[in-house]
Amino acid sequence: MNWIYNPWPWYVAGPLIALTMFILLYAGKQFGMSSNLRTLCSATGAGKASDFFKFNWKNEKWNLTVMVGAVLGGFLASQFMSNNTVELAPDVITTLKGYGINSAGEAYLPTEIFSLEALSNPVNWFILIIGGFLVGFGARYAGGCTSGHAISGLSNLQLPSLIAVIGFFTGGLIMIHFIYPLIFA
Repeated sequence: MNWIYNPWPWYVAGPLIALTMFILLYAGKQFGMSSNLRTLCSATGAGKASDFFKFNWKNEKWNLTVMVGAVLGGFLASQFMSNNTVELAPDVITTLKGYGINSAGEAYLPTEIFSLEALSNPVNWFILIIGGFLVGFGARYAGGCTSGHAISGLSNLQLPSLIAVIGFFTGGLIMIHFIYPLIFA
């Protein structure tokens, strides 16, 4: 039963992702979490506020199933299939402790950022709101999210998805190496 608590190796997870993409492509569906959120917003009436959400969401209701599966799967994995820690390299733990994140390597998510106590800090609210806005704006501007472009778009050999993925990774590297240290310095 030890396999339950460890990440699946690439040679198992990779083919499962490829199989899922083949089934979706065969069915004529696109995959991406931003598509799922758009469908949810449309189903709950967001079309009254924005034309972007005005479409027949019932044709895309399978997206809602993906969202329920993601939430349910995340819950099951965190509660029953996780030892609630992430193995980090010692130098990463040292760097994070330098930023004041002392739970690195001991907790699945850093409690200094992801806890009820952290939400009492207005700076954390500001970071969450600005970060959420930037992620939402970026996903809309790029025509999809990281999962949609990196998994679905690259599976379709779409050049715009390759460019978007390069942009996502470049932005992530800039954030973690230059901006993140300024926020938590």
